[in-house]
Amino acid sequence: MAWCRIHFNLNLPFPSDAASFPSTCHSSSHLSLSLPTTTPTPSLFKTRKISFSSASRRTCGAVNSHMTMEEKPLSENRMLVYVPPHPLIKHWVSVLRNEQTPCPIFRNAMAELGRLLMYEASRDWLPTVSGEIQSPMGVASVEFIDPREPVAVIPILRAGLALAEHASSILPATKTYHLGISRDEETLQPTIYLNKLPEKFAEGSKVFVVDPMLATGGTIVAALNLLKEHGVGNKQIKVISAVSAPPALQKLSEQFPGLHVYTGIIDPTVNEKGFIIPGLGDAGDRSYGT
Repeated sequence: MAWCRIHFNLNLPFPSDAASFPSTCHSSSHLSLSLPTTTPTPSLFKTRKISFSSASRRTCGAVNSHMTMEEKPLSENRMLVYVPPHPLIKHWVSVLRNEQTPCPIFRNAMAELGRLLMYEASRDWLPTVSGEIQSPMGVASVEFIDPREPVAVIPILRAGLALAEHASSILPATKTYHLGISRDEETLQPTIYLNKLPEKFAEGSKVFVVDPMLATGGTIVAALNLLKEHGVGNKQIKVISAVSAPPALQKLSEQFPGLHVYTGIIDPTVNEKGFIIPGLGDAGDRSYGT
């Protein structure tokens, strides 16, 4: 497989609790992304894969890049971030970014974006059963999604509800477990206020964790640590996000090897209040008008 390695030198300010970037020099930070180029597949998307590597860290740097081509195998222990380059994804992200978008349209755009991301995330991941059925014209070999192994969908309240709204229209068999996590506006630290997770997930369970904004990473890390306590491994989880930022992705890459993240777009930074820039504002407030 041919890989396209892109090196970014980032001099961007982050809040004090944000994850810093790996560095390979003394004066700037270094983030290494590996993008495999693959042959076309009969899927809705041609997906870019981004794998993060870890090293010693610094917190500052501006954006420059250079590209080299190399042959490199994909490590199963790396966290992968998928940014499907489909025009519908770009369209719905653009609708979400617009500050003039009213709440009902914003919420619908979030749901449509979630539908597309979950479609791609479920490819080559769902358990199936094969057999034969009688069609109107004859016997046909068929393959169904196995309903005995429902996918667990965990929206992080409130905004995760909007992004996960169409999960049942994409996935034939799902169970939804709500998880409420709030973030202190001063410290940016997460607090779990609602936990509807089962005591123990079945062995081999497949789990979507739906969190629209991966900013500083505190909320998603708290959610994944809780899932680990309930018996779910990193490779059983796929995170669905509308917008992501490097501080959160760096935290995830360091703490959850093997995790897969599907996001509509990656923005360059977060501000001192923990909001993604340019982002789309507060996803919960804009979804529900409160």
